[in-house]
Amino acid sequence: MIRRRKGAAPRDRRIAPFGLRTRLVLAFLLVAAVSAGTTATLTYREARSAVLASAQDTAVASFREQVETLAPGLPIDPVLLREYLFVIASKSKPHPWVVFAEYGSLRVSSGTNPASTVITPDLRRMTLARSRGSFQRVVSDGVPYLTIGVPVLVRTGPGSSMPSGLVLFAVMRMTDEEANVDALVTAARDGALPGLAAALIPALIAARGVLRPVRQLRRAARSMGSGRLDTRIPVRGSDELADLARTFNESAGQLERSVDELQQAEARARRFASDVSHELRTPLAGMLAVTEVLDEDADGLDPDTARAVRLISAETGKLAVLVEDLMEISRFDARAAELNTDEVDVGETVRKTLDHRRWSERVRTDLPDGIRARLDPRRFDVVVANLVGNALRHGSEPVTVRLSVQGELLVIDVADSGPGIRPEVLPHIFERFYKADAARTRSAGSGLGLAITQENVRLHGGTIRAANGPDGGAVLTVEIPLHGPHGSQEATA
Repeated sequence: MIRRRKGAAPRDRRIAPFGLRTRLVLAFLLVAAVSAGTTATLTYREARSAVLASAQDTAVASFREQVETLAPGLPIDPVLLREYLFVIASKSKPHPWVVFAEYGSLRVSSGTNPASTVITPDLRRMTLARSRGSFQRVVSDGVPYLTIGVPVLVRTGPGSSMPSGLVLFAVMRMTDEEANVDALVTAARDGALPGLAAALIPALIAARGVLRPVRQLRRAARSMGSGRLDTRIPVRGSDELADLARTFNESAGQLERSVDELQQAEARARRFASDVSHELRTPLAGMLAVTEVLDEDADGLDPDTARAVRLISAETGKLAVLVEDLMEISRFDARAAELNTDEVDVGETVRKTLDHRRWSERVRTDLPDGIRARLDPRRFDVVVANLVGNALRHGSEPVTVRLSVQGELLVIDVADSGPGIRPEVLPHIFERFYKADAARTRSAGSGLGLAITQENVRLHGGTIRAANGPDGGAVLTVEIPLHGPHGSQEATA
């Protein structure tokens, strides 16, 4: 039987701390941050190289020109050499520099110290190895310097020269260039933060565009779960999300067609069972009348004929019960079962049910007087009779019927003293034609008794459940509203 869950409450949603929206925005910002960082780094490197190279090229070219123009001759006179150094230092550019001269053990400079602590041995070695000299950028005590070394050459003939042994060095601070580089770093950092903030807006827009179809899919899935199989999703565009929506719609259409086919087949099966039951009812009534007459006269027949007559009478009676149960269950399936309630004394109604079926001697009762409830007497009689009859057939005596009131509920417990119900059977005990023992093909009942009981209890707005008692034996419990299925609404109105 296909049942749709109508009005089912939505399941509780557990939202992850980092949902899809958060992850999309973070991914977008991460990409933007990496792009901005990479661009800023490359720009910084290029700008820094350009700034330093410009100052460096100017200083090297100028110092080399000054040395070649004003190179002192040999032999070296320390006083005259210092004058040359002052002249060269006065023409420094782009920034002031201090000029140092080294000739053997002689050390002279245009500054206060004759020797420099910034000039490295590597620069001295490279300067002596190259006729046009060399340069280095060094940092001493956190201050950047450009150091330039140029050897002084003496002419040995037309177009030829040789090192004189005198080497001149220029030491120039590059604080201005360092300040410019720091300004570039600050500008790159200050520009990246607003860029990331601006990237948040398109990130949110992109996340919204991705999440909108996901939300539609979630609502559609929830709608289908509640039984609305005609739910579809609007398909927009031709991207992957549109393909997902199209696939969902196709699957929903196939599911709707399959459910319709199953429902039609189920309706045909119910109609067939109902029609057959109706058609069998009339001839069965005649057969029952005949078998009752034959059963009454069976004592006058020979033993074999009497046994056959009683067997036919018993089987005809079971068939009549089965037909009546099939017709009753068909009315429930067709939602044609009606509830005709009346206010009754429940304990007295239960006693009548037991007396009518001659079970009073076999059943223990705990039926307090004065419990009144609004019930359909005929259907309540069926409920009690099916529960007690089932306990007598499949359990063991004594069977106990207890009646109590819990709040606004009437509670009926029917317990037997048998071995109880196996745990794997409990979930199926109210199913139609369910047999707990597959080897048992025949039973005294129709196989619909507990199913009809459950439908009658539901019709009263109640519930029924099965369990095993603490001391063994099966216990079936029915809870029905004292004031009928619509008692609370009527009281409110």
